[in-house]
Amino acid sequence: MPDYPRLAQLWWSHIAEAASGDKTPQEALDGLAKDQDAIMARLERSKVQSTCAPKMNPERDAQYWFDQPGAPQPKLANEKPKGETVSYNELLKSWADARK
Repeated sequence: MPDYPRLAQLWWSHIAEAASGDKTPQEALDGLAKDQDAIMARLERSKVQSTCAPKMNPERDAQYWFDQPGAPQPKLANEKPKGETVSYNELLKSWADARK
């Protein structure tokens, strides 16, 4: 079993950094993942948990994970494009065309 009390401490400290605005949510979660991986790797190396010890996978770049089946999509270049107004009649026509 992983060291959940120690992992929980990390969670709270990193989430606090994001909540206070000291770090972006992505920076906070990246830091959390890095610190949790370090603890898990240390547990794996120490061999103190003979039955259910953690076994770390090799580190991979993000693209590897994006290429896996069912993976989330990578961030878009423009996550929040400027909105545009479409006339109501055009919307009705596009909905009708989509039903065909």
